[in-house]
Amino acid sequence: MKRFMKKLETTMVAAAYAEAGEFDTARQFLNEEEQRTSNRPSAKNEQRPVKRAQLRAD
Repeated sequence: MKRFMKKLETTMVAAAYAEAGEFDTARQFLNEEEQRTSNRPSAKNEQRPVKRAQLRAD
């Protein structure tokens, strides 16, 4: 549950930066979270693909 809450917090921070127009900063937060979770093996010793939000400027 703790990992879920940390990932949710990071996603919300990235969303706030994206809403403010700081798309590169938002991507940086998401990439850091992806790197943190990709270093951790899953319960079955397999790497799960990480889904990441696609941010784009309109």
